Amino acid sequence: MTDPIQQKSRQIRKNWVQFDALCCGTGWDERDLQNPQILVEDVYGSSHPGSFHLNTLAEEVATGVYQEGGKPANFHGTDICDGWAMSHDGMNYILPSREVLCDLVEIHGRVIPWDGMVVISSCDKSIPAHLMAVSRLNFPAMHIPGGSNRAGPNLSHSVLIGETATKMRRGEDVGTEIRDYKLSGCPGVGACQFMGTASTMQCMSEALGMSLPGAALAPASLFDIRRLARQAGWQIMKLVQKGIRPADILTKEAFANAIIVHAALSGSTNALLHLPAIAHELGIEIDAELFDRINRETPYLVDVQPSGKYVSELVWYAGGVPRVQMELQDMLDLNVMTVTGRTLGQNLQQLAREGFFRRGEGYLANYKLRPQDVIRPVAQKKGFGSIAVLKGNIAPEGAVVKFSAVKPAMMKHEGPARVFDREEEALEAVLHGRIGPGSVIVLRYEGPRGSGMPEILATTEALVTNPDLQNTAIITDGRFSGATRGPCIGHVSPEAAAGGPIALVEDGDWISIDIPQRTLALVGHGAKRMEAAEVQSLLAARRKSWQAPSCNHPNGILRRYATQAASAMQGAYLKSS
Repeated sequence: MTDPIQQKSRQIRKNWVQFDALCCGTGWDERDLQNPQILVEDVYGSSHPGSFHLNTLAEEVATGVYQEGGKPANFHGTDICDGWAMSHDGMNYILPSREVLCDLVEIHGRVIPWDGMVVISSCDKSIPAHLMAVSRLNFPAMHIPGGSNRAGPNLSHSVLIGETATKMRRGEDVGTEIRDYKLSGCPGVGACQFMGTASTMQCMSEALGMSLPGAALAPASLFDIRRLARQAGWQIMKLVQKGIRPADILTKEAFANAIIVHAALSGSTNALLHLPAIAHELGIEIDAELFDRINRETPYLVDVQPSGKYVSELVWYAGGVPRVQMELQDMLDLNVMTVTGRTLGQNLQQLAREGFFRRGEGYLANYKLRPQDVIRPVAQKKGFGSIAVLKGNIAPEGAVVKFSAVKPAMMKHEGPARVFDREEEALEAVLHGRIGPGSVIVLRYEGPRGSGMPEILATTEALVTNPDLQNTAIITDGRFSGATRGPCIGHVSPEAAAGGPIALVEDGDWISIDIPQRTLALVGHGAKRMEAAEVQSLLAARRKSWQAPSCNHPNGILRRYATQAASAMQGAYLKSS
């Protein structure tokens, strides 16, 4: 029985013969015109190592589609990397680029009547953009992750330059370290070798059921990933035949499963922006409380950088997302549908039968490691969860911290506020010794409506690599890199530009951070400790003289984003009105 989407697509194509003429003008023959037509959408380009190889995966998908009797068409929309945007205003455009890419893919999907779709991406904003777009389109679709880069010398990776870069900014001699890093920081193609946002979102795609089992974090240098792409070409044809759509897979239960996996592998805080934004496209609400509750209950299992010891390639060898799911199967809904057309539970059984875990163990043995060294059994868990949602008079709607990357001594902290309205000013203060030990840096007007919610990595790296500032924290309405370490609290909501209380904090205010109790609050000023009612009176008095900043962004996407973005705690997606 033909799926209604196929029936509609074929009828549209039949009614307007120019469709066929345009196809034949790009190399199709008449037989191709009669077959199911599959959009193969990727972010291939020279923009960064995570996208530079995706044309090869797109070719494999296309071959798989041909083998199963379909006709693929390759479309491209190159993404961009946060790394290009560090230390200049380009960073303000990175999160908005998620919305632009999503819209572009939607346009590609709506203007031409396709039967099915495969999206291919590796990294921070492109994966959520693709998942948002296929959710919005809701015809048979699946995702292929672009895998992991190779590890650099001594299992290094692209972000292990923070201390050297900080020294260079201070004018110190760093010898040959910079040149060595340039040549080996990104030794191949694929996503960065740590559980940053790119690796996290690959894992989230698989955990949601939108990627083939075992696809996330596969080394981009191995042929395994090309075989998976070929299989995706076969599989999309089956999804078209069965009429299985993203809405059948991306259920509330699937999102809960993904958040459990996220907690176990210490994923990036940016998932708290991306998962709610994807869910929003399907009319599903994912709130911060769900993340916090799941993190309180889920064993923290994966020993991966930046919170742990190993690089992401080794996580894949250790069994990747499926190994984590096997360990946590008592917590997961194993009956959710996936792009294989089977349930999660059936997928895990199939992987074990096919030798996926056994082959990975063999690769891992090359490093003298065992799977349990990288992915701990539940009995050897390192506490529960990795992300906490804090609330208090500074963040009534919430704020986010990756506590798995926070040293025990900083799980509770109080200190005087040092307030900055721009990251560049905060960075200069850290680099030039103008921040006292024990301070709490308050960095505001960096939220979605303030400046596009840039990634605050340069400042956090300068902070955590300074031995004198190990007891110093930072809170911001901006976001952090997945590589961020230390007591860094982001996504403070409501943001300053929307009149959130963080806009009212002043130098010398006493800030209390209590991660175990999930609180973030202003508790006094200078030497004076205040009761909660006194603090509220103080903030109310300051609000009388506060004025919302004018929007000085240039015309274009950043201005639109700054005036229409949802709260960070809702996913920071671009509202329709």
